[in-house]
Amino acid sequence: MAQVVLKGVNKSFGKTHVIRDVDLHIDNGEFVVFVGPSGCGKSTLLRLISGLESLSSGDIHIADRPVTDLPPSKRGIAMVFQSYALYPHMTVFHNMAFSLDLEGKSKKEIRERVEAAATILQMEHLLDRRPAALSGGQRQRVAIGRAIVRNPDVFLFDEPLSNLDAALRHDTRVEISKLHRQLDATTIYVTHDQVEAMTLADKIVVLKDGEVMQVGAPMELFEHPANEFVAGFLGSPKMNFFEGSLKQTDNNIGSFSGEGLEIDGVRLVTTNKQSGSTVKLGIRPQHLTLDSNGALKGNVTLVEQLGTESVLELVTENDTPFRFATPNKVDLSVGQQASFRIDAHAAHLF
Repeated sequence: MAQVVLKGVNKSFGKTHVIRDVDLHIDNGEFVVFVGPSGCGKSTLLRLISGLESLSSGDIHIADRPVTDLPPSKRGIAMVFQSYALYPHMTVFHNMAFSLDLEGKSKKEIRERVEAAATILQMEHLLDRRPAALSGGQRQRVAIGRAIVRNPDVFLFDEPLSNLDAALRHDTRVEISKLHRQLDATTIYVTHDQVEAMTLADKIVVLKDGEVMQVGAPMELFEHPANEFVAGFLGSPKMNFFEGSLKQTDNNIGSFSGEGLEIDGVRLVTTNKQSGSTVKLGIRPQHLTLDSNGALKGNVTLVEQLGTESVLELVTENDTPFRFATPNKVDLSVGQQASFRIDAHAAHLF
């Protein structure tokens, strides 16, 4: 296990500044997920930690050692990529053993390490097969096993499940979570999938345009987003936003007026706003309540019955789109009007 500390990390490609002043502390044994939209810099940040990219400025420490100028092989890390990158002519055993062989380990130690990793991943019966005889999930487990045998200080995962189908992605995600608990290893994981982030992480780092938007536990970010971007990025379906004006403020609590709504006692996220300022009311689709007397009204444009959940897409009279989600079956169809009540304690003002 090892701490990972980033101080003032910047990265530019020519005139393009892709990582901006990142300060981050990752504790021993912590599972941290970098999440954000495509192009936000999450994979670049992981590559800076691994040493596959050089910093423009800043420092990186792993296990209390400065590693900024060290090559990847000297950083005590093992990386699992989106592409399995297995040697097709080698068996599973030799794919997992290859890095240990390069390090000059004895045949006895190599066999012990490979067999131990295979046992952890429940793939002892696959050691004599070649990659062509494996499924996508099995190949990904081989790639993970190749990292385990190195016994690194830090595991780095770069979107390892992107090439798998939905069911296999879920199963492999569960395996990675169990593996982390079993090894108790410091892990940094990159994904654009918020479900992976919410289910795997001890701590989530939300990135946008190379900047850290917020760092915290999954439910902390979900329930108390620091800004509109984090609020809109985390959660499925996405948070609804309604534009209006701020009527009054009191100790970071505000009153909202807009879209026919008059709501008091809402958490004011952007605290420098004054009364009369334009603001957005954020409310998650799951926190709307169907109510014939509700102030929020919308015309139904789409109904999705997903079995475990019903999702409605609607538009207000001002053509503002919003969504409603409930575990219950909804007796509404396209073209009908629905009314909703909003719980001020579940809402946010941005």
